[in-house]
Amino acid sequence: MQKEQLIEWLTVGVRSAGLSDTAVPALERPKQAEHGDWATNIALQLAKPLGRNPRDVAAAFKAALDASPHPLVSEISIAGPGFINIRLKPAAKFSVVADVLKAGEKFGYGDARKGEKVLVEFVSANPTGPLHTGHARQAALGDTLCNLLETQGCMVHREFYYNDAGNQIDNLTRSVQLRAKGVEPDSEGWPDDGYRGEYIVEIGKQFVAAGGDVNDGAAVREFAVNVLRKEQDKDLTAFGVKKFDCYYLESSLYTDGRVDKTVTALQVSGHTYELDNALWLKTTDYGDDKDRVMRKATGGYTYFVPDVAYHVSKWERGFHTVVNIQGTDHHGTIARVRAGLQALDMGIPKGYPDYLLHSMVRVMQGGEEVKISKRAGSYITLGELIEWVGKDAVRFFLVSRKADSEFTFDIDLARSQSEENPVYYVQYAHARICSVLREAAVSDEALAAADRGLLTHEKAEALATILADYPALLATAARDLAPHVLPYYLREVSAAFHSYYGAERIRVDDLALRAARASLAAATAQVLKNGLQLLGVSAPTKM
Repeated sequence: MQKEQLIEWLTVGVRSAGLSDTAVPALERPKQAEHGDWATNIALQLAKPLGRNPRDVAAAFKAALDASPHPLVSEISIAGPGFINIRLKPAAKFSVVADVLKAGEKFGYGDARKGEKVLVEFVSANPTGPLHTGHARQAALGDTLCNLLETQGCMVHREFYYNDAGNQIDNLTRSVQLRAKGVEPDSEGWPDDGYRGEYIVEIGKQFVAAGGDVNDGAAVREFAVNVLRKEQDKDLTAFGVKKFDCYYLESSLYTDGRVDKTVTALQVSGHTYELDNALWLKTTDYGDDKDRVMRKATGGYTYFVPDVAYHVSKWERGFHTVVNIQGTDHHGTIARVRAGLQALDMGIPKGYPDYLLHSMVRVMQGGEEVKISKRAGSYITLGELIEWVGKDAVRFFLVSRKADSEFTFDIDLARSQSEENPVYYVQYAHARICSVLREAAVSDEALAAADRGLLTHEKAEALATILADYPALLATAARDLAPHVLPYYLREVSAAFHSYYGAERIRVDDLALRAARASLAAATAQVLKNGLQLLGVSAPTKM
C-alpha cells in the first residue's frame, strides 16, 4: 500500500545519504493538515548517534530524497528542529479509491503475519449461569480481535476454556438439587454461596421432568452443566460470535494427568519447596512479589496450577503466540502463570501468553444503574442486552472503548437514532452512501474507470486521506491487541463523508464528474462495510 511504498523510499534515502544502514523511518500523519500528508522524525532520531545537528541531518536526508524523487510525492520540506514533511500529489491521494474498489472486502488485508498460528482464548465462562455483560464484552473483544488478526494473514484458533471443575460446579449442583426439592434461597440448609437466579429453578424443573433423581449429584451436575453450556452457545450464536475451534475442559487437565505431570515437572526443575506442609513455587525468581502456594496443606491445588498446565497444553499444541482475554480481576494471575511456565525450562518466552484485560460493564437506563436481572438475579445477562438494544449496538458499544477502561453501557443511548449513538451514526453513513449511489446510477465499470483528477475539493482530499489509513490501522490494531481503535476510526470516516457530502453534490449532470465523486463515495461505503464486518456489525443499505 501507499504508506509501505513511501517507507521503502525513505529507507533507501537514509542509506544513500549515508545516515544509517539499518534505520527504518516511521511515518505519521501530521497533527495539522497544512503541514503535509506525512511526516517523519528520523533526522531527530539519528542526529544524536551521528553527533550532528538535527537540521543538518534533515537537509542531507532531503537532498537524497530530492535526488531520487518518488512518483507519489509533490513536495518535501523541513520543519521545526528537523521534521521532514511530505506532501503528496493529488492523484496519489485519490489512488486509494481504485485500491478499495479493486480489493473490495479484502481491502486493508496484509500478509505480514501470513501462516503465524495464533490462539485466542476468550469468554471462557464457568458453566454455572447465563453469560453476563462481562462475558459479552469479552466475546465482542475476542471475536473482533480474531477477525483483525486474520486480516494480517494469521491462522487464528478460537478457544473457549470451560471451568467445569471445582467448588463453583459443586455449588451449582447443590443449588439445583435444593431448588428441585422446593428449598428457597435463605431457607434452612441453603448454602451461603448457592446460586439464586430463576434459571436454577428452570434447570431443576427440566431435570425432574426428564425423570432425573434429584439425589443423584453426579446426574444433576452433568445435566445442569450441559443445559448451561447449550444456553451459552445459544447466546453467543445470537451475538454473532464465530464458532470456537476448541472447547477445552478444565476437568480434562485432571483426567488426562496434565496437572500432576506439570507439578512433578516443576518439582524436578528445582523451583519448588515444601513449607508448612504445603508445596510452594519460587515465583519470586521470575519477578513475582512473593512465592505462591501450589498445593495447599489441606490438599488440593491452588487455582493457578491448572492454568499453568493448560498453557503447557497450548504450547505443546504448537501455539507459540497466545492471547488470553480476561477480566481485570485476573491481573494477579499473570505473574504466577508466566512464572510457572518459565520454571518448567521448556523454552517458553517470558511474555507468554499475552493478555488483553477488560474491565466490567455498568448498565444504565434512565440515568440509573440497572443491576437486577429477571433470570440471573444479581447481574444483567448478554441475552437481555441483545433483547433490549440488538446485537449490533451491543457489539459496537462493547468494543468502542479501550478494554481496560471503565465502561458504562447506556441503554437509552444505544436505542437512540441520533448522531450521539455511534453505531447508528456509522450505519447511517453507510446507508446514506448506498442511497446516494442508487440515485447516481453509475455502473461499477464507470466507477472503476472514473477520472479522480476531477476531485479537487479539500473535503474530498480529507476523506481519501482517512480511507488510505485503513490498512495501517488494521495492522496496528492487531499488533497492539487494540480492537477499540476500529470503531473510533469508523466514526472518523463517517464524519469525513458527511462533511464531504455537505460540500459537494454527487448526482450532478456532468457524467464524468458524477462518476468521480460517486467512486469516492463507493470506496467510503466499502471501507465502512469492511470495518463493520470485522466488528460483527451489519452494514444496512437502507435506514
